Amino acid sequence: MRYRVVDLFAGPGGLGEGFAAYDGGNKFEIVLSAEMEESAHKTLTMRAFFRRIRGDERALAAYYAYCHSEKAPHPSTMVKSAWEDAKREACQLILGDPEHNRRLDELLKGAALSSDETILIGGPPCQAYSLVGRARNKGKANYKAEDDHRHFLYREYLRIVQKTQPAIFVMENVKGILSSTVGGQKVFHDILRDLSDPGAALKKAGGAKYVIHSLVAPVSFRHGEDPAKLDLNGFIIESERYGIPQARHRVILLGVREDIPYSGGKYLKPSSKISVHDAIGALPALRSRLSKEDSPTAWRDEVISRANDLIADALEKDLDSLAFAMLQALDKVGRSLDTGGLRCHLSSEHERPINAFLQWVKDPRLEVWLNHESRSHMPSDLGRYFYTAAYGAAKRRTPKGHLEFALKGLAPEHANWQSGKFIDRFRVQLRDHPSTTVTSHIAKDGHYFIHYDPTQCRSLTVREAARLQTFPDNYFFQGTRTQQFHQVGNAVPSLLANKIAHVVYSILTGKA
Repeated sequence: MRYRVVDLFAGPGGLGEGFAAYDGGNKFEIVLSAEMEESAHKTLTMRAFFRRIRGDERALAAYYAYCHSEKAPHPSTMVKSAWEDAKREACQLILGDPEHNRRLDELLKGAALSSDETILIGGPPCQAYSLVGRARNKGKANYKAEDDHRHFLYREYLRIVQKTQPAIFVMENVKGILSSTVGGQKVFHDILRDLSDPGAALKKAGGAKYVIHSLVAPVSFRHGEDPAKLDLNGFIIESERYGIPQARHRVILLGVREDIPYSGGKYLKPSSKISVHDAIGALPALRSRLSKEDSPTAWRDEVISRANDLIADALEKDLDSLAFAMLQALDKVGRSLDTGGLRCHLSSEHERPINAFLQWVKDPRLEVWLNHESRSHMPSDLGRYFYTAAYGAAKRRTPKGHLEFALKGLAPEHANWQSGKFIDRFRVQLRDHPSTTVTSHIAKDGHYFIHYDPTQCRSLTVREAARLQTFPDNYFFQGTRTQQFHQVGNAVPSLLANKIAHVVYSILTGKA
């Protein structure tokens, strides 16, 4: 028997992928996923299709042909039945919209779910809860949290918990939700109370109650208890402690129906840290592009010119170790580098699957890197990227604030550059550490996500960000590059989701 999974606010499907791939796809199946954004829905549909054809060699050949060449026909034309099934599974729905809610209810009814075999997963959109989002909202005239619909989208998730009464649910959100308030009340306290008794929260008689557990600590909440007495930080998962190459800290709640015999104690198992280099070091080196009049020669000349100015200024200011790091990088800038593409041919060097991370992401059938294409940057940013990456190599940290960007040509033309508000305006992802949190901001610019190799002078590609989010290499992101970045930044790391699926399965079956 496979447990049936409903995935709400699915994004490109990171959380669902972890469950669907657990034990080779033999323990969980996604029966319905809902996502409102068009490009993420296309990615979600493509992945649903891929899962349905894994056992069909002819169909798989069509999928890989499409991955390898833009001239190959879309695989849906080869295996129409699987594509139609995938479209029924992956639904483009705006939860909270009355008409779309009715559509979702019809689909759930048609799925004929048994509550004992149903798992509900998802992460309601979190912009209003996030620390960054709240800081921005404070700057908006007449902003009232109680009027922001994003504060209450979790109630759409709650409605489906009450409607389906799943054996277990998993809900993910930003850690800012722990301190967010509306009308002077802590939002998270209300969420715990609501999720522990969805029927009461929605004023519907009867229905199942849930115990809300942490996946990493002996912290739980039961209906009737006082959430103010809990150590709420116990619900935070620090992803880098569990084999994810990223310091992503998120609140993830595990709701277990009260009639299921589980008193806690099954947690994610810590594992060795995976560095940025471990995750992306084998991908082909790329150069960035110039935003105007780009060519390999023009790019190289621009980088060398700006690097020479920086090195001279560093030597004049007795910053010898930094100057030496930039000199070492400058010697290698002359090599010929491509800018990549939607399909980028594999380099001659391949990683060997020596750890769980690489075993998870690699696909020996792929002949290309998907979604591995560099961005265009202003000439002035090339100097900043070169400097920031070289600084990281020399100092083993990223430079912070205007005082550490004091060399010639580094200061951006911002009137308040020296105010302290831009302390992390440019940030290198350090080679030998997990990355910082990959967020949807990566879709706007790459300044927070600079590659550690100064000779490449660029921000991360979609594929590199996807690797930090532990998406398998055969996960083909659809839409424009900006949309792809947005999808990746908003996702749950799929390998972390796979580890959560293991905990869920062990609770349901009593197996370790």
